[in-house]
Amino acid sequence: MRLAEEHHELMAEIATSACWGLVVVVWIAGALAGGRSGRRQGSGNGAIWRVVTVVVAGALYRAGRHDLHRLADHASWIEIPGLVLLLASTGFTIWARIRLGRMWSASPDTLQESHELRTDGPYAVTRHPIYTGLLGMLAGTVLLNGIGVSLVFLAVGAAAIAMRIPIEERLMTMTFPEQYRRYRERVPRIVPGLQLLRRPH
Repeated sequence: MRLAEEHHELMAEIATSACWGLVVVVWIAGALAGGRSGRRQGSGNGAIWRVVTVVVAGALYRAGRHDLHRLADHASWIEIPGLVLLLASTGFTIWARIRLGRMWSASPDTLQESHELRTDGPYAVTRHPIYTGLLGMLAGTVLLNGIGVSLVFLAVGAAAIAMRIPIEERLMTMTFPEQYRRYRERVPRIVPGLQLLRRPH
């Protein structure tokens, strides 16, 4: 029994590290490519520092993971949906980041020169698909690694995203007033399909 639990924990840790590691690699590659193409206000370096912060936070989490083990619940009915959510959200996050391309900025109040409003691909699913994907990854990590162990990361991540979204929305509204207004009417902010619930039948 104990051996099986340790095996499940190891597989969960590998899956978690692989997904988050892949996202970090994509972000570093994007930051470096953006730096070569001439980003404004040095946001490429800012992006690298943010990635470093995520890596350090992950290292601290791993260091304290065993001390938090007593808070975990490793039931299969929790872990399996967590794994599916983590994998799907990782793919969605990377898709959104690649689709945004050179338009991405590390600062929520900064746009790139000749910025274009993205409304297709993952941006037709939610207005902030990168944040949707990251929240899904955080939730999947919590479920996969035991409810209680990673909840602090979900709370901190959700709070950070909640602070950034209004800033980005105001900036996009000022930059693309009519286009963004129409976009907001048909695409939900963060939860896919939410606008369907609000439409009158």
